[in-house]
Amino acid sequence: MRLVREGTAGLIFDCDGTLVDSLPLYREGWIAALEDEIRQSVPLEWFHGHGGISEQMVLDIVEHRLGRSVNRDTIITRAREGMLKKLHVLREITVVTDIARQYHGRLPMAVASNGSRQMVSACLRHLGLERLFDVIVTIDDVANPKPAPDMFLLAAGRLEVDPAACLVFEDSREGMQAAGRAGMPHVDVNTLLP
Repeated sequence: MRLVREGTAGLIFDCDGTLVDSLPLYREGWIAALEDEIRQSVPLEWFHGHGGISEQMVLDIVEHRLGRSVNRDTIITRAREGMLKKLHVLREITVVTDIARQYHGRLPMAVASNGSRQMVSACLRHLGLERLFDVIVTIDDVANPKPAPDMFLLAAGRLEVDPAACLVFEDSREGMQAAGRAGMPHVDVNTLLP
């Protein structure tokens, strides 16, 4: 099956859950940081169905569940520190990274992630993937996270490629909605996994 059709001028990849299997790492980091800060157990169920969302969106869910506000900056800092210490367990999603390697140097490519630049760069660098991409766009670069199209449109602009000629690789509902809103075809990488 040929995923990249003729006429495709650029590829845009999500990071977490698409290029790298970082979601377990994120869940563990977030739960540890939250439990340390709020001094109560945080059920994993709070995060089911919420992969691919921004840190602020995670904290919106937490505050809604708790019925009160939390110290967002402290929790984000602790979660990131915990995740950075566990990068050694990070693995690439080879069915997707193989596509990136295949098109490296043949098509301009970007990463567009709801993750922070700090975390996205650390994950990509750790696995030796950063060099494959011409552009990296993160939540730090846009006002609106996915499902808004801003991130994908910015990536296409920085690649100097018409958005309609880009192909997006995504794993999350929010990311696929963002691609659609940007007028970009997408591949649901969940359909590629064994």
